[in-house]
Amino acid sequence: MLEAPLSRNFSHSTFVLRGFPSLQKHRRLLALPFSASYLLVLLGNSLLMYIICSVERLHSPMYLLICTLCFVDILVVTTIIPNMLLGFLFNWNEISLVGCLTQMFFIHFLSSVESTLLLAMALDRYFAICRPLRYNEIINSAMLVRLVLFTLVRSVSVMATLVGLAGSLQFCGSNVIQHCYCDHMALVSLACDSTSRSSAAGLAVIICFVGADIPIIFFSYMKILSVVLRSAAAGEDSRKAFHTCSTHLIVMMCFYLVGSITFLSHNLNIPIPTDINNSMGLMYILFPAAINPVIYGVRTKEIRDSFLRIFKNRAKKIMTVKVSSAGKGKS
Repeated sequence: MLEAPLSRNFSHSTFVLRGFPSLQKHRRLLALPFSASYLLVLLGNSLLMYIICSVERLHSPMYLLICTLCFVDILVVTTIIPNMLLGFLFNWNEISLVGCLTQMFFIHFLSSVESTLLLAMALDRYFAICRPLRYNEIINSAMLVRLVLFTLVRSVSVMATLVGLAGSLQFCGSNVIQHCYCDHMALVSLACDSTSRSSAAGLAVIICFVGADIPIIFFSYMKILSVVLRSAAAGEDSRKAFHTCSTHLIVMMCFYLVGSITFLSHNLNIPIPTDINNSMGLMYILFPAAINPVIYGVRTKEIRDSFLRIFKNRAKKIMTVKVSSAGKGKS
C-alpha cells in the first residue's frame, strides 16, 4: 500500500539525455556532421560580426540587428552542441535537474530573442522602403533601447514562467529524456503528476511569439512587396528591396515553421518518431545559424564588398611586411 505513495514522493534529480535512440551504435559518427556544423556556425557568424563591427558605414540599425542576430545564433548553438558532442563521443549524457532547467531556459530565451530580432528586421525594412521619409525619425537609438527592454521583459518573463512550471513537477518514473538537449516538453512528458499547466504554458509561448510576431512580419513584407511591385520601373532599387525581403523570408520560414512543429508535437500529441523530432529540434536552431552568414554576408552586396576590401587590405599589409623583411635580409 505504501509502494505507490513512496514512488510518487520520489523525484529524479539527475537525467540522461538520449538523442537519436535508434542510432546509439553510431553516435560517434553523428559527432562528425554536428562538429562541422558547429565550426561553420562559429566561423561564419564570427566573421560576419567582425566585418560589421570593423566597417563604420555598416553601423546602421539594419546591420547592427544582423550583428546581434549572429551573436544570438552563436550563443544558442553553443548552449546545445558542445554538451551533445560530449554525449556522442564520451557517453557523458547525464545532466542534473538544475542544469537541465538552466539549459532549457537559455535555449528558449535565446530562441525568443531571435524571434524578436526577426520582427525588428522586418519592421526596419518596412519603414526603410514604405516610409522612407520617416525612417530616421522612427528608427533611432531610442527605438533600439526600447526594443532591448521589450525583448528582455517579454522573453525573460515568459520563459522564466515556462521553466518554473517545469521545475515544479515531480519526476518519479523514467529519467531518460528522449532528446539531444533539455527540450521543454521532452522533460515535462516524464512527469508523474499533472502537466496541464506546463502544456498550457507551452501553447502560450507559441501564441505569444509565433502568433504575435508572424502576422506583423507577414504584413510588413506584404506591404514591402506591394511597394516594390508598384515601383518596378525603379530598376536596381526594386531588385535590391526584393532581394532583401526574400533573404529574410527564407530564414523566417525555417525558423518559425520547423520550430512550431517541434514545439507543438508534444503539446498536441502529434505522433512524430523520436529521431525525426530530434532532427527537427536541432535543424530549427542549427540551420538558420549556419545559413545566416551566407544570406546576410555572401548575398548582401555591402557586406560582400566590405569583406573583399578588408581581405585585400590585409593581403597588401602581409605582402608589404614580406617585402620589407626580404629587403632587410639582403642588406
